[in-house]
Amino acid sequence: MAPVGGTAVQDHVALAEIELCGELIIAASAAQERLSLESIDEVLKVAEERGSSGR
Repeated sequence: MAPVGGTAVQDHVALAEIELCGELIIAASAAQERLSLESIDEVLKVAEERGSSGR
């Protein structure tokens, strides 16, 4: 049973994953074809993350 009161626990990693999944779902529903790996990387901002890590 969940505690009553205002004690909400937030898992920031889980929330970020849910947001990314939502972005993928939106992109996939708007696409005419299957998303390419490059399109998925773009939606997930993979290249931006790699670029900001200095590699």
